[in-house]
Amino acid sequence: MSKTLFEEFNQVSAKAWKQKIQADLKGADYNETLVNSTDEGIDIKPFYHADDHDYEFLLPKSPAWYVTEKLYLENVDITIENAKDVIERGAESLWITIPEADDKKLKFFEALSDDETPLYVEFLVQDLDFFKKLDTILKKQNKTVWLGFDPLHQLASSGNWFKSQKEDFEVFLKTTPLESFENQINIDARLYQNSGAIIIQQLAYALAHLNEYLNILNNSDSTLNSIKVNMVVSQGSNYFFEIAKLKALRLLVNSLASEYDYDIKLHIIAEPSKRNHTIYDYNMNMLRTTTECMSAILGGADWVNNLAYDEVFHKRNEFGERISRNQLLILKQESYFDKVLNPVDGTYYIENLTKELAEKALSIFKTIEAGKGFIHQLFEGKIQKKIKESAEKEQAKVSSGDFTLVGLNKYKNLEDQMSQNLELFPFLKQHQRKTLIQPILERRLAEPLEKERLEKEKTNPSSKSNV
Repeated sequence: MSKTLFEEFNQVSAKAWKQKIQADLKGADYNETLVNSTDEGIDIKPFYHADDHDYEFLLPKSPAWYVTEKLYLENVDITIENAKDVIERGAESLWITIPEADDKKLKFFEALSDDETPLYVEFLVQDLDFFKKLDTILKKQNKTVWLGFDPLHQLASSGNWFKSQKEDFEVFLKTTPLESFENQINIDARLYQNSGAIIIQQLAYALAHLNEYLNILNNSDSTLNSIKVNMVVSQGSNYFFEIAKLKALRLLVNSLASEYDYDIKLHIIAEPSKRNHTIYDYNMNMLRTTTECMSAILGGADWVNNLAYDEVFHKRNEFGERISRNQLLILKQESYFDKVLNPVDGTYYIENLTKELAEKALSIFKTIEAGKGFIHQLFEGKIQKKIKESAEKEQAKVSSGDFTLVGLNKYKNLEDQMSQNLELFPFLKQHQRKTLIQPILERRLAEPLEKERLEKEKTNPSSKSNV
């Protein structure tokens, strides 16, 4: 566009804007009226200006992102058919979750030998022999594969290692030379968001999580100087903050890599949060996941997996899966969310958020490292305590109505009845078992209010809920 057009307008400084705003406030205090502070300790100003912008982020990012479909590998033949079906319907990458090391499950990967669709293979089990057998199959195929093996996530989420810290980390070191998963580290950071950690905590814990693995490699006989890091994250509903979160994540990982003198290629797989999903007025979940997928894309995720609107209370079904996939296809093929390189670069607000989130997360990370590292602090219960404090603050906002969940604590449909519509138990399941540490537990914000409404339905099924 010609500069001549803009030369007709005089530039307005940040100081002049603020003076004009203060005049319009007619005596009201500028900071008290227009500046809002967040739980992250960030002050949100009413405007952002080039005069206050003295930094620039140069994060090369391919405009391509993949529509991802998650499949649970239980029945092999059914999963093979499902995989072929979703690829035909627009899925561009597959997230395969393997619950057990059963050699029969290798048949799935053999069946897709001629297909080049990239794979993320998430393991809920530790078995080096199985990993090697899978590697033998996959290295003959022309596809990108990410290995989802994360012993530290297993510890944090369950309270126990797969087998033991020593055995799990030995297996971790022995997977990095495998040809299909060469030089890979996997970090499943979804746990921190879904359990209630605020954004700067999510970033700091993900970075400290990664640092534990880098320490292991650094203290081993490994000669790696190039590492591929796969980071799996959950996106919450704070739209601009969630965009900035992923940009800050890249900055932080780049900074950590420089400390080890590693060349790190960061690959981000993002999906919406489960934390704000509701069983009442459940169609609202589609709106929530749409904006969360948008923030993932604009923030620079490489793969985006959507969650079905009924995921927390219905078994896998064709309708829910089709809707969730089509949300991504609409963003990509009708809204053109894959056509622009780094679309939010140059937006002063988001770049300011990126800078502040990265700085505050780095401060938490340094505190963790000064406290003997992430694993040590998990065993001391300090990480769990911090997340619990943040989660309780957020839960209190839901109870008071300061945090809105449409259809649950505001704009309720009193005709909505759900007690007979639950195919899955939608609440946190807790089993009494011996653990090494207190596990970090994922819990939806809606659970307390939903339990009240369900109890009301059971005691008086013919009446409208008035909770």
